[in-house]
Amino acid sequence: MATAVLYPRTTPPDYHRIVSPTLKISDDSRVPIPVGILACQRDPLLRSIDTAVVSASISQPAQAPPAKKPAKKSVIAPTIPNDPVLEVILHDTVIFPEGGGQPTDTGVITTTADGTIWEVVQAKRHGGHAVHYVRVKGGDVDKALLAFSTGANVTVELGQEGYDRRYDHMSLHTSQHLLSALLETRLELSTLSWSLTSYPSPCYVEIPRGMTSEEIASIQTEANRLVFEGRKVHIEVEELDRAHEKPASILESGRAAGKGLPEDYTGGVKRVVVIDGVDRNPCCGTHLPSLHNLQLFLLPHTDALARSSTTNARLYFLAGPRLITYLTSTHNFLTSTASTLSCGAPQVPERVSQVVEERRRAEKRVGDVEAELARHLAKELIDEIAQTANGTLFKKSIHRTDDAGNTLGFLSAFSLAFSTLVEPTQPYLIVMSSSPSSQSTTSTTVVLLIGSDDKKVKEVGDGLKSKLGVKGGGKGTKWSGKHTGVWRDAKESVALDKLLSGL
Repeated sequence: MATAVLYPRTTPPDYHRIVSPTLKISDDSRVPIPVGILACQRDPLLRSIDTAVVSASISQPAQAPPAKKPAKKSVIAPTIPNDPVLEVILHDTVIFPEGGGQPTDTGVITTTADGTIWEVVQAKRHGGHAVHYVRVKGGDVDKALLAFSTGANVTVELGQEGYDRRYDHMSLHTSQHLLSALLETRLELSTLSWSLTSYPSPCYVEIPRGMTSEEIASIQTEANRLVFEGRKVHIEVEELDRAHEKPASILESGRAAGKGLPEDYTGGVKRVVVIDGVDRNPCCGTHLPSLHNLQLFLLPHTDALARSSTTNARLYFLAGPRLITYLTSTHNFLTSTASTLSCGAPQVPERVSQVVEERRRAEKRVGDVEAELARHLAKELIDEIAQTANGTLFKKSIHRTDDAGNTLGFLSAFSLAFSTLVEPTQPYLIVMSSSPSSQSTTSTTVVLLIGSDDKKVKEVGDGLKSKLGVKGGGKGTKWSGKHTGVWRDAKESVALDKLLSGL
């Protein structure tokens, strides 16, 4: 479903405030403006800018770090292509380099001399400079380096897709500042970290403990009161004095709480994001000039983390266009479910409860019937033993087709029923197998082996492994395993009968 999002058109002139009398924004096109006072940070609603190339070089791919399991719902950075890539530094840019927990922008650069459009796949901060990773068209690196020669005039722009991405990031980043400020001032809950997840998943802040539903509701109410008031947001910048900067406080767990400047930042600018009357926090990210129309929504629960040594929890939130997408998809899920259940949307919870209860009862009935069937089959086998065994070792393989979800459970029920009926003095060795009706190379056949002599059970179990490729094991007079692939009477069943006859 298409959703119309009305963006504010311009950034107020008092949004970006240089509070130091000595800090100047360079107009020398040969010098890159440092991260902290880039055009994308001075005017977050600006979509394009004319500027000049400072330098360009061929990107040398870094040594790939060891693969790590990605965090749940973590943001997915744009992939650097296999094509050659240039690292381009411009005098100024509207493309934000990742930082402050905010992912990189994407966009395009048009070289003025020839009108060629070059894709910017991502931007990163190197020290204090914004570096654009530009895909080389057609793989002609020499032509690309010539186009991006020092002093070349270019136009850098986000484009509609890039701007939609930026606006989503801004909405959630500003919301996170608002949310963290209220958690700190109202509940004394520090934000330990936050994650701007991949669209359209909810983002989260990590906090020292879980929250009650009443606490979550109160924070959401207060946040949206400030949103409805349209509290202003502005940026204050000054020269960075490292000697007077306070590092982020270290918690008992060893983690840093709050926001400190990265150790490798060399831009020389201190940047503070101010939500009027609510919060002041150092941050290099892009932020909306107002809370108006932000509409913060908190998911009404917190998730405890799996780490056993912590009480930390995650509080999930949505805002801006992502919230509209989330509400739209949630509504579609609800109406689709209501249609499937033949009821109205308000009746879905009650109807689902009824379906779950009916399924529970049906599963119990199936279990009862299977138990009765297992006893019946066990009785038939006991009768067969009485007629044929005459006190000698009774050996038999039984194969059945079963599409139920718990075939081992049925075989175990049969085993239990048989063991209660068989005479204690009667020696026996029985192999039961069960396959689905439709088999393929990935199908699973469950095998259960029971016997009166644990040594013979082990011998047959070893034979099942070596001759039929069954993976399994057991202890004492019971052995179970699984065979992967197609179970054929002409092959696997014949091999099993041959295995038993050799005892």
